[in-house]
Amino acid sequence: MAKKVVTLGEIMLRLSTPDYKRFVQADSFDVTYGGGEANVAAALCNYGLQGTFISKVPDNPIGQSAINHLRRYGVDTQFVARGGKRLGIYFLETGASMRASQVVYDRANAAIAEAEIKDFDFNKIFDEAVWFHTTGITPALSDKAAALTEAALKVAKEKNITTSIDLNYRKKLWSKEKAKEVMTQLCKYVDVCIGNEEDAETTLGFKSKGTDVTKGELNVDGYKDVFQQMKEKFNFKYIASTLRESHSASDNGWSALVYDGKEFYHTRQYEVRIVDRVGSGDSFASGFIYGLVTGEEMKDAAEFGVAASALKHTIPGDLNHATLNDVKELMKGNASGRVQR
Repeated sequence: MAKKVVTLGEIMLRLSTPDYKRFVQADSFDVTYGGGEANVAAALCNYGLQGTFISKVPDNPIGQSAINHLRRYGVDTQFVARGGKRLGIYFLETGASMRASQVVYDRANAAIAEAEIKDFDFNKIFDEAVWFHTTGITPALSDKAAALTEAALKVAKEKNITTSIDLNYRKKLWSKEKAKEVMTQLCKYVDVCIGNEEDAETTLGFKSKGTDVTKGELNVDGYKDVFQQMKEKFNFKYIASTLRESHSASDNGWSALVYDGKEFYHTRQYEVRIVDRVGSGDSFASGFIYGLVTGEEMKDAAEFGVAASALKHTIPGDLNHATLNDVKELMKGNASGRVQR
């Protein structure tokens, strides 16, 4: 039986402008569904694990459409609760060259924000699970969602299930002060912490030295002190950060840094031409989790995660549809993009 990974979070309706149009130009939107933890569950299914996603969606055709979208990629949705007012929506305008992408949220009063702990039987949900993953987006939605996230983490820890969190700070959802207060509490129950350079500062108060992400430059050495502080405070088993060199909205350098308390490791860097960068961090998280769940060493798990997420940049939509073979071929150095016949 495939190893079971449980994820908790919001799935949203995504409406994106076609052909790189601006919102004011668009007469139609491309429709798909996604969300950080849902993206992770789908990718893990794609690699052969059992991804179980838990959330709450409205008991209407839109909520069912979101569930159906995940089911088509093998995600176990049997524990998704039904009810609440609506499914959250986000609008995406994809940037190009020097024009940045834009996201507009319409997710107030979404069903997951009103979910109660009693909506979920965590003992049953976590039966036979080996890993539990969530992100900092879910507790940002409401105090109820924060309490739900903490309850899930506590049960997972009680059952000796490995837990991970992607810090994923969203300034449009909550303040830095609120994020730090809540995330500091949640991280007490976390084994594996994933996040980029900005997240570590905004959610936990750790700042890397000599790094200004707005300039598109990275100082890898600057993260070492941050990771050591994080390890000392929370005793994470692994800490990982994706590293993005933003040359423009179209071209980025992409790699990751990981730390296990003893060794720092910087992965190979990929130069990616971006089709859709939404979900790239989730793709790294799912790849890193896949590697660790299947018994790979930290370095190899990180390389898998970076290769998988590099490929995600080339795929439209929230979900990463790169196959296990696609990722392994890229890891071998096959990045020519030649037609496969």
